[in-house]
Amino acid sequence: MPNPDSPGITARSDQAGEPMPEAKVWIRPITAADLAQVIAIDAEASGIEKVDYWYELFQRYGSRGQRQRFFLVAEGKVAIQGFVIGEVRDWEFRLPPCGWVFGIAVRRDARLGGVGSALLAAIVDCFRRAGVDKVRTLTTRDDNLMLSFFRSQGMMAAPSIPLERDLE
Repeated sequence: MPNPDSPGITARSDQAGEPMPEAKVWIRPITAADLAQVIAIDAEASGIEKVDYWYELFQRYGSRGQRQRFFLVAEGKVAIQGFVIGEVRDWEFRLPPCGWVFGIAVRRDARLGGVGSALLAAIVDCFRRAGVDKVRTLTTRDDNLMLSFFRSQGMMAAPSIPLERDLE
């Protein structure tokens, strides 16, 4: 159950900061007790349970006192509803420092309720406090759900183009 006396971030619906009545969640930094639910949410979204991956990310990003790494969860009345993880990266690809979101997911039954928007708004606030004024992410071209979500949040194509090759 959300604790109004604990440090956290209230859910917001848009850049204007209007309350989001649909998203009855408390956004706060992750704790070790949240990991099983985060793993389950990610497995539901990706189809792969990546236990070791999430424990490693928790060790790197879940530590308190991080100024450039953020791992937040959206806590509902009875369960974690979603999570977001990202960091400020400096001069990567010769671009000025910016915030990078590299993981965001919401329980399937909590989608369309504003949880994803609240999570993204919360991590963007963290990035602003860290001194950056831009946020970036990557997604696959065929992930229409994520593309639609990020576009609905005002994100558009960035100045960089990802390149890859298969290793033999």
